[in-house]
Amino acid sequence: MDLPRHYTIRESSHRIHNPLTSDKLAALGEALNPPPGTRMLDLACGTGEMLCTWAREHQVTGTGVDISTVFIARARDRAAELGVDGRVSFVHGDASGYVAGTPAGIAACVGATWIGGGVPGTVQLLRRSLQPGGVMLIGEPYWRLEPPDQATVEGCHAIGSDQFLPLPELIERFGDLGCDVVEMVLASQDSWDRYAAAQWLNIRRWLDANPDDELAGQLREELATEPARYVRYRREYLGWGVFALMNR
Repeated sequence: MDLPRHYTIRESSHRIHNPLTSDKLAALGEALNPPPGTRMLDLACGTGEMLCTWAREHQVTGTGVDISTVFIARARDRAAELGVDGRVSFVHGDASGYVAGTPAGIAACVGATWIGGGVPGTVQLLRRSLQPGGVMLIGEPYWRLEPPDQATVEGCHAIGSDQFLPLPELIERFGDLGCDVVEMVLASQDSWDRYAAAQWLNIRRWLDANPDDELAGQLREELATEPARYVRYRREYLGWGVFALMNR
């Protein structure tokens, strides 16, 4: 059970595996201002940057769960680097079925709502680990502009135009699920650039070091085509944000 290797190659230099910058992630933590000792569950946590930095800055405790052995190892190293390895722990496993043994004050799935089959299922999953009055964090794409054709949809790595919603409809969807939206931090085009362009450099450096690897042809083609595809489609049409929700 692990992530495909090409994914960890693309994201090899990333501490945050979505279009938020470290400043935006910090701004979200400051906006929520969790009391010291707040327990947090982070499903599909990646390399654990949110949990580790909030443990340092806000004295939260908690657990991160991710399917990637590479990312979990890096998360544990990051916790030790920041001196919070006594406050947080990381579990290699399938986040889609994970429920905390002790209810959490913050339950998060930032950028991986596939673990619940979409937003509604992920909200239901997080609720199973949330203490009364707790906060859920959902990271999710939305349409900045209505995609005009299927080429745009595919250029944004979507299956169909209905896979994502415009921002107002996404906010309304949270309400339909019985949630109040109490905070949000949205990626900008510049923070999208930082996330996407770093992948290209990671791929190029990996190709230079591994020209004979079995993935080299696939990643060479990706590097030749993805920058233009990104600026033509995803940068213009797709937004991304983290939304803080509380049960009504």
